[in-house]
Amino acid sequence: MTITASGDLTMSTLSTLKKMVLTAAMGLTLIGHASLAAAEEWKFALEEVSGSVQDAYAQKFKQLIEEKSGGKISVTVYPYGALGESEDLTELVANGVLQFTHGSTGILGSTAPGMQVFSVPYLLSQDNAVNLKLLTESPTIYGPVADKLKTRNLRLLSMYPEGDMVWTTNKVVRKPADFANVKMRVMASPMLVETYKSFGAVPTPLPYSEVYGALQLKMIDGQENPVFAIEEMKFYEVNDVMTWSGHQQFTVAVLSSESWYQGLPAEQRALIDETVEELAPYIFETQAKYNDERLEKIKQAKPGIQLVRLTEDEQAAFRKASQPMREKLVQLAGPEAGSVLKALEQEIMELEKQ
Repeated sequence: MTITASGDLTMSTLSTLKKMVLTAAMGLTLIGHASLAAAEEWKFALEEVSGSVQDAYAQKFKQLIEEKSGGKISVTVYPYGALGESEDLTELVANGVLQFTHGSTGILGSTAPGMQVFSVPYLLSQDNAVNLKLLTESPTIYGPVADKLKTRNLRLLSMYPEGDMVWTTNKVVRKPADFANVKMRVMASPMLVETYKSFGAVPTPLPYSEVYGALQLKMIDGQENPVFAIEEMKFYEVNDVMTWSGHQQFTVAVLSSESWYQGLPAEQRALIDETVEELAPYIFETQAKYNDERLEKIKQAKPGIQLVRLTEDEQAAFRKASQPMREKLVQLAGPEAGSVLKALEQEIMELEKQ
């Protein structure tokens, strides 16, 4: 690709310069933390702002690691925007500049096609106890999918949902036909684009940071996010309807650098593994609490907002409309992703029987 900036910098050169600037910034941060020189510093970057579900996870991780290490390790948490967009963060972890980050499944799907399954509507269980076991213990997720991420030097430590994806729009959407001509913002994921086409909407990929302005300027008509994100990013200010469709939960991965992790002393690897395991039930409970609390804040800030929860029959119409997405997954992400989907559907079915 030869798109240039100022006429002579290629995208590759810009990417290199960006890495240099970010790396230099990290170096300055280390100098600024000279008083903590006695402690080993681990850096954890977020895709979300301070006060978010990801921030809650990282802050608890920080607390536990620092306590368990007796102060020998300090964890610095960087909120959204401090070190770049999601793609930048996974690249910095892969390159060993950062030790930890969160990764959206749509972005990780370019490396591990199996991650694209989390864009398939109505995949996860309606029972979060089932999802907890699936996302923390699945032999499929922590086998073939995790192995693919290792090819990019990314270690999959855990996964968790941040809450139901809720539509915000300026009109009530109860059936696929209601989505006609509605421009819905999606992440830059081919699966999400196709999903919203199947729902009847007009999918419009945009960076997270541009969503509010695009809604305000009527460049898009709606978007999807968990309730806590809708509140903290103020999307409810520029949309009048919130709809719970049950189609998906926003699922995120906790990542580390594989080579960095493997190079740690055994006791530090055990410390990370133990802390991540301890955080799983904590973050499931915390995300539910955050979403409930943030919904109350939205209702107080905008009493007139319309809250819509689709009935089982209404959900069934969207479920039926999105059935072709299972075949589309194979077309877009390959047979490997199709195999992961079948394996996870089988695991979910077995867990729901227990």
